[in-house]
Amino acid sequence: MKFLLTAINAKYIHSNLAVYSLRASALAQTAGRRVPAQAQAQPAPGTASAPPGFGEPPALQGKAVIEMAEFTINHRTEEILREIYLRKPDVLLFSCYIWNIVYVRELAENCRKIMPEVPIWLGGPEVSYDAEETLRENPAVDGILCGEGEETFRLLAECCAAGQADTEHLTEIPGLVFREPQGSAERRPEGRAAVLGEAQQTAQAAAGRPIRVNPQAPLPDLNSLPFPYADLTGFENRIIYYESSRGCPFNCSYCLSSVDKTLRLRNPELVKKELQFFIDHEVPQVKFVDRTFNCRHDHAMAVWSYIKEHDRGITNFHFEVAADLLNEEEIHLIREMRPGLIQLEIGVQSANEETIREIRRKMDLDRVGQVTARIRETGNVHQHLDLIAGLPYENYESFVRSFNRVYAMKPDQLQLGFLKVLKGSLMHEKAREYSLIYQERPPYEVLSTKWLSYGDIVCLKKVEEMVEVYYNSAQFKHTLAHLEQEFPSPFAMYEAFALYYEAEGLSKISHSRLARYEIIYRFIRKRQVKNTEEYREWLTLDLYLRDNVKNRPDFLGESRVSREEAAAFYKKEAEEFRYLKGYESFDRNQIRKMTHLERIKGRLLLFDYRNRDRLTNDAAVYCVDDSGGAGS
Repeated sequence: MKFLLTAINAKYIHSNLAVYSLRASALAQTAGRRVPAQAQAQPAPGTASAPPGFGEPPALQGKAVIEMAEFTINHRTEEILREIYLRKPDVLLFSCYIWNIVYVRELAENCRKIMPEVPIWLGGPEVSYDAEETLRENPAVDGILCGEGEETFRLLAECCAAGQADTEHLTEIPGLVFREPQGSAERRPEGRAAVLGEAQQTAQAAAGRPIRVNPQAPLPDLNSLPFPYADLTGFENRIIYYESSRGCPFNCSYCLSSVDKTLRLRNPELVKKELQFFIDHEVPQVKFVDRTFNCRHDHAMAVWSYIKEHDRGITNFHFEVAADLLNEEEIHLIREMRPGLIQLEIGVQSANEETIREIRRKMDLDRVGQVTARIRETGNVHQHLDLIAGLPYENYESFVRSFNRVYAMKPDQLQLGFLKVLKGSLMHEKAREYSLIYQERPPYEVLSTKWLSYGDIVCLKKVEEMVEVYYNSAQFKHTLAHLEQEFPSPFAMYEAFALYYEAEGLSKISHSRLARYEIIYRFIRKRQVKNTEEYREWLTLDLYLRDNVKNRPDFLGESRVSREEAAAFYKKEAEEFRYLKGYESFDRNQIRKMTHLERIKGRLLLFDYRNRDRLTNDAAVYCVDDSGGAGS
């Protein structure tokens, strides 16, 4: 029997931790008994073998095959449908989230038409809260795995493999909500007339089958769950997701994690062995999905100390943290890390104290500013700060103040997000009280509130685009740092950008990166900003920090470095290598192609593209002088 665990991710670089965890848990059983963590085979320290959870004789061995199929929302549903059909599953399962549920519903309906005999199951946060309603609305679906599904899926798989997927046996599996199974004769319509009427027959038959709601499954001990990654084949150029805890101690009203207040931590010694697997395999990025990674100081210190001590200079680890909870010991450790070893995502959400209280969030914003500033000083950690528009008591003016305050913290990225009204969250329950209007289809994004009109939302959406293009790309840092001084506030600058894009008809056009430089230069000129020539120099610096552009954009004007001056410099540099250490094996023509000379603000700058900042990806820059020294 073949089970196909199907995931539809938002992007190709993403992966779906859920399907890997379900498969690993089902295959890490011995005769229907979970292998105790302490009894599992342990890899030798520092080796690249898979951590515990593989190699045990599974209860399903010889009875079932569990395969996975990952797609993205950029695939056409026809392509996904064809691939599922060609995989010929006996049981089909979909992992459901707000970004893919529309695709899943369509695929389930069409899979039922072409594979009427195949049971279809759903799981994940988007279907767990209102499973009964989901089944009533989707007659093609046979059942739903609610909550954390490892044990539920294992029992379901064993039940199906044993040919016991009937009401009597399914009722015994905690965490299931399902339609009572129908007979095989009903499953397999015969003849062309039957096939033509199959969709209608299926819907009618499903509507008439009783729905059973089993008790919730007990929360698993995280230490009993096997490591989800048997090998890393197929993960090239993709992010790997990992969890060292589940649940959250906080009660933020917009978040589903607040529903499960039972915080559970995976044993740090087990976590270390699993992280070593990623380090040994030189995985580019591992993203922890822990909701608040540093809610337990000892746990965070154990993990951060380990990755610092065992770092090989390649793997980056991403953590969601509460900055105001970071203590002196943690800050000191973070400041000592290799540039790019970790990156931090910090959810500020709002600077409005009334809003923070209403969403049941605890946060010391002054402390957040102090901590992020201290981390920023060392220039070794990428910090990503979040804001949410559409929260209670936050109107347009209040959000502008929140934006400016967080912007002043100088994050590497500032995400301006919009409230998603998730089913099961307290925000969903209080929607009427807040006059909260939101989209009825996923991602259930806010349209207006008692405090924020739809027109305000539209304006903020335009500002969001400008922040994403100009600030979060980190490609215009020097230009923006000076330009924002021309406006009453940073928000006012991005608002003006947005209005300019709208007025010039630029909003609906896909622009190249070089075009973005020219657009901002035209914007500066139209604003009649003083010292326009200085801004052209800042744009020149920003441009060449990122790219060795050989076809110089017209708006930059002629280079202030003559051919003769450049030729003389590279001839001398190829003999002495005063600046470009490590280029000794290249001749001057090769060196010239791999670097760039530019005179900016009266200084001759040499851009070295072989040596880039690990955090910003900017080229190394040396100030060339005639004194024999090498400035940078």
